[in-house]
Amino acid sequence: MTRRTKTYIAADWDGDWDAVDRLYAWKNSEHWILDFVDAHELHQARDTSLNCSIKRALAERLNVSKRFVLIVGDKTKNLTAGSCWYCNDYSSLTKSCYRGHGVDYKSYIEYECEKAARDGLQIVVLYNSTRVNRSKCPDVLVDVGRHVAMKTSDALGVRWDYHAVKDAMM
Repeated sequence: MTRRTKTYIAADWDGDWDAVDRLYAWKNSEHWILDFVDAHELHQARDTSLNCSIKRALAERLNVSKRFVLIVGDKTKNLTAGSCWYCNDYSSLTKSCYRGHGVDYKSYIEYECEKAARDGLQIVVLYNSTRVNRSKCPDVLVDVGRHVAMKTSDALGVRWDYHAVKDAMM
């Protein structure tokens, strides 16, 4: 059995890139230290790969992870990328794969969340917001793990909340 030592980060990499970048900035900072070993340093699937082969690569990374961090933004729950519906090798007529692969209608985010919950990983759900809004979280994780807002607001305005994120992840 593979030793689980890494942290897996899942997010809408297009819509919530600012929150993802903030985690990596804290990880790589000399002043702010958010210590984690990134599972994404392992094998990378190219965007031109089939959805099923990308999901296999995601599973490999999840299999060596002890912690699963999901960044939830406005669109996270409704993402569809990764579903066989959107693969060029999927036949909507026969509801099968031209290459003989199994058919999976889950998005990448749904797949990652379900596998993390099933594998019993430490789950941290970070909201790219000033408040936790579980209605934006994928259903499988609504009542699982630790849910924390990544931002705070006060008289000075809205800013990233390093201490809340660090406490949730450590």
